[in-house]
Parts: sequence; structure tokens; C-alpha cells
Amino acid sequence: MLNLDKSAAAFAEAKNFMPGGVNSPVRSYMSVGGTPPFIARGKGSKIFDIDDNEYIDYVGSWGPLVLGHAHEKVTVAVIDAALKGASYGAPTEIETALAKLVQKIYPSMEMMRMVNSGTEATMSALRVARGFTGRDKIIKFIGCYHGHSDSLLVNAGSGAATFGEPSSPGVTRGTAADTIALPYNDIAALEETLEKHGKEIAAVIIEPVAGNMGLVLPKQGYLRKIRELTANCGALLIFDEVMCGFRASLGGAQAAYGIKPDLTCLGKILGGGLPCAAYGGRRDIMENVSPSGKIYQAGTLSGNPIAMAAGLATLKELAAEDKEEDLSRSLTLRTKELVLGLKGAAKNAGVAVQVHQAGSMFGVFFAEEEVWNFEDASRADQNKFKAWFFAMLGEGIYLAPSQFETLFMSAAHTDADIEKTVNAAKIGFAAAAKV
Repeated sequence: MLNLDKSAAAFAEAKNFMPGGVNSPVRSYMSVGGTPPFIARGKGSKIFDIDDNEYIDYVGSWGPLVLGHAHEKVTVAVIDAALKGASYGAPTEIETALAKLVQKIYPSMEMMRMVNSGTEATMSALRVARGFTGRDKIIKFIGCYHGHSDSLLVNAGSGAATFGEPSSPGVTRGTAADTIALPYNDIAALEETLEKHGKEIAAVIIEPVAGNMGLVLPKQGYLRKIRELTANCGALLIFDEVMCGFRASLGGAQAAYGIKPDLTCLGKILGGGLPCAAYGGRRDIMENVSPSGKIYQAGTLSGNPIAMAAGLATLKELAAEDKEEDLSRSLTLRTKELVLGLKGAAKNAGVAVQVHQAGSMFGVFFAEEEVWNFEDASRADQNKFKAWFFAMLGEGIYLAPSQFETLFMSAAHTDADIEKTVNAAKIGFAAAAKV
């Protein structure tokens, strides 16, 4: 039995000062119950909690830590930057250096603006899209999470298309009314909606590889058809690659699937573990952003030099061309090895699962049928997942406490880590089989 006595005490205290005891909801373990381990430190592929338990980490701070915890080059870059000052609120050369490297990896981002979070990036990209097109409405897809800005916290009922209803108290119906939510991977629903409302749509925003309903892949030709339809009606196509950026491939989903969006949102890996994100795209669009144009967006800590240093060090390592081994390809192959091991363990235990992979991202659904959208994901067996999750945690494998989250491989994970994880999965799937 895992000893989490100190974490339990820390969690009880935290609840007195923070809603649910956490600063982001999924960390509370509310979906599975129990006590979340309070983490003391991390190194490489491992994290260690305040009860001295050691875990192999496949959360990686929800994606950013593609090189692992406390990577030497990233740590040195952060320390060097911090010694010069935490923030200036003024231009620095390192902002341009990071932007140049991002533009090299993502050629569609001809110009960009650094911000502090994925939410800020998507919110800003939508404002730019509305300002550029002179249109008000946007289309998103059910199950794709784009941060917690008001116009994106919208759900829709079943059917081809419904105008959004707020999915959180505090979001006004007026704000939600300009958002149309459609089923993911349903091109007919998009065609029908654009036929009716195409001239009103400023942008279609999508996670090209969905990571916030669990890992769900686009069907063949789906993204290409979206690109065609948006171009035909004059709406901008926004790829939210905050999660799949640098992971679906080095150049993200747009490189993996050969699609050029009008605007792209990046985050997570971009900051190397520090708060950082960016939005950018076609030059003729981005030149409308203040002070070059009239679309206003600003941020006191945008382009923070410590975050820029962490991001630049991470991307230099990830994109290094002088290495014998392509790191992005290596991560994909290592993830595939783990995925095959998980599938084998589930099959041997007689448990039906769908295990998805996109580059160094992967996810597990306890489902009989393939998962293509949020409705499919919602049918996955939560009780089996809960049994599997806690069995894995007890074996020292740290996973996201929800089937609706994605898991991540890092360059720090070793063959021994994968072997231990697969062996733990045998125990975990055996526990799930009893539910």
C-alpha cells in the first residue's frame, strides 16, 4: 500500500487556502478520488513526493518536459538568465532568438507574439482572427480544450451543429452565442454549418491532434478538408498546437499531416517547463497586432527572459541537427515500444482498451470500440480506469488521473523505465479486469 500520509496532511492544509487544494483542477484527483501525491522534486524521468515515494513520470508537467526533469542544459540556462534579472518589461535579444528558431521549425508562423499561457495564446489568436476578418463567430470542436477564456468554455448538445451554451458559471450566454461547437472528426457537420453560416465565421479553431478528451487522432483527410473549407469561405484556420506542438512531430501536427494553418498557438514545450506560449501565423494577419496595427494585446511578463532561456535551451536540444540520432524520431519510436507493451499487457489480461499514439504522446481508453470523438471517449469505462490508475500508482508509475488527459514520453525515459512500466501495467490491467 502506497504511503501518502504527508501528502494527505499537505492536501488538507492546501484546501484551506486554494479551491480544492490546487491551482488547477485535474491535480486534485477528484475524478478518481484519493490523495494526490505532493511532489518534492524531479530528475530525469522520475519524480519524488514528500513521502519519499519514487515514480516514473508520464505526465511531465502535462507535456512541457520533453527532455525530462531538471535537464542540465535547461537548468544552466535558467540560472544564467535569473542571475541577470528576473524580468525587464523591455525588449531582449533572446526573444528574437527564440522566435527565429520557432519560425524555422514552424514556417507557417511568419510572425508571432510571445505570451504566458496556452489560454492567452488561443484567446489572442481568436481576437486577431475576428479583427482581421471583421466577423464575430467562431467554430470549435466538442472535446477540444483551448484554455479557459469565456468564448471557448462552451459545450454543445448532440446533432450536426448547435450554438454554444456556457459550460461554466460566469460565462455569459451572449459570449457563448458567438461560438458554434461541432463533433470532432465529423466533416459533414462542418460542411453543413459553413453552408449556413460561412460568411459569419471568423475562424475555425481545432486541436489537430486532440489531447484534452484523451488522445484522439484525426481521421484520414479530415484536417485537409477543414483547410479546404475554411479557405473557401474566408474563415481563418487556427491550429491549437499547445499540446501536440513539437510532439506529434518536431513541427507538430501541421508538419505531420502536411497542413498550413493561418494561425498557430504553441505552449508547453515552448517554455521548457516555465510559463510561456505563443501565437502567430501569416505576416499579413499578424501585422494587424498592436503596435503595428489596431488589434490590441499586451502582457507585462510576455517574453520573460527566464522563460525565453528555458524554451530556447529546450528547443535547441530537441531540434539539434548535429546529433547522430533524431531526438523527435527517437521519442516516437520509444513511445511506440511502450504502446505495444501496454496493448500486449491489456490483451493478456482480457481487458479491452484503445491505446492511441501521436509522436511522443499516448493515451489509454478502456473501451471496446475505437475512439474518434468526445462522445466515444465518454463511453470509456471509468471504473476500470480507476482500478488501473491506482494499481499503476502503487507500482511507482505516475499517470494522469483521468482518461480524458494525454500522457507523454520524454528523452529521459530509459529502456528500463519502459520495461518497469509494462510490468506494472500487467498488474494494473489485472486489477481492471476484476472490476
